[in-house]
Amino acid sequence: MADMKKAFVIGHPIAHSRSPKIHGYWLKSYGIAGSYEAIDVAPGDLPAFLSTLAERGFSGGNVTIPHKEAVCAAVKRRDEAAEQIGAINTLWVEDGELRGGNTDAHGFAANLDEFAQGWAGNGPAVVLGAGGAARAVIHALKERGVRDIRIANRTKARAEELRDQFGTNVSAHGSEAIGELMADAGLLINTTALGMHGNEGLPADPTRLPTHAIVTDIVYVPLETPLLAAARQRGLKTVDGLGMLLHQAVPGFEHWFGKRPEVTPELRALIVDDLEAKH
Repeated sequence: MADMKKAFVIGHPIAHSRSPKIHGYWLKSYGIAGSYEAIDVAPGDLPAFLSTLAERGFSGGNVTIPHKEAVCAAVKRRDEAAEQIGAINTLWVEDGELRGGNTDAHGFAANLDEFAQGWAGNGPAVVLGAGGAARAVIHALKERGVRDIRIANRTKARAEELRDQFGTNVSAHGSEAIGELMADAGLLINTTALGMHGNEGLPADPTRLPTHAIVTDIVYVPLETPLLAAARQRGLKTVDGLGMLLHQAVPGFEHWFGKRPEVTPELRALIVDDLEAKH
């Protein structure tokens, strides 16, 4: 079909990606003639892929590890979130030009909006980790007006880089300060890999948090990480990371296929089933 719109996700490796399931569900649900495929692109092949994207009939696509920063450097027109975060996860063609954005911050905030309304006014936020995901989270926190953002990282210098980049209301700390930082915090966010399958561990002890605190983890394999399990046992409000994955996909689908999709319980259940089948 000549008028069928095509989109993709690129990464290396890419077989693990759930994006084809998410976008495939929406294409079917809305009766849209379109396709979404996972393409393994090695780092050395990235420039050639980007330069031939439009002529191969793609409306755009998603970008995942290890290409987010390289694509950000290669694309001339970027949205504000991509500029701030220094990474692109969504590409689209507009007026014949390749443009890029970052929807991870949107996904993070929308997930908390769905499951923990009023989260942004809950008090100081402690962000565990200082990598690319932490950048997206800090951008979202600043956008929502959180006035006290505390970054804690094993290597304090990495946390200081983010503090210097994001400026006002952001402080940097080594991981030894986590317990003290949590004493009056209303939001604890894990952006590290601690808690993933194969990397089980507790990045912080939620018993140090006040009773009104919200705990969220961007890890979604497993769906309930050791941190979330410990926080739930303490009686704290918890939000898993799957919603961030689902909500970050919304703006891209709208760019490529012209319809703003909804994150429904049915979609969530589909991806949960897939996660459980594989783990």
